[in-house]
Amino acid sequence: MKIAVIAHDGKKADMVAFVMKRLDFFKKVDIVATGTTGKHITHAGLEVSCLKSGPMGGDAQIASMVSDGEIAAVVFFVDPLDVHPHQVDVSMLLRICNVYNIPLATNYSTASLMIDGLKYRDKE
Repeated sequence: MKIAVIAHDGKKADMVAFVMKRLDFFKKVDIVATGTTGKHITHAGLEVSCLKSGPMGGDAQIASMVSDGEIAAVVFFVDPLDVHPHQVDVSMLLRICNVYNIPLATNYSTASLMIDGLKYRDKE
């Protein structure tokens, strides 16, 4: 199973904490991430396939992987209180996840429920 993880700058620490709290799960899946988010998670000790940073096309790369059927779920910690110069790419990624019916969590609470569901599905 391949999971994409992305976090806006103001949410990167939250993403690392989220992943570390669920280390057993994330050790069992392939993680793909936008560049800076991936580097933060790599420093936490996990293997991550890092793409370009979001503003440099990383969001679009993940959207392409979603449309190609490579991604099982996306965890994207969005910072709703900041302006993002690549908002068009962010919106496109969210739309592509909805078009292809890919689980998408944009905050910590929803991501927790999604990962619990994926763990349960994996046991069946």
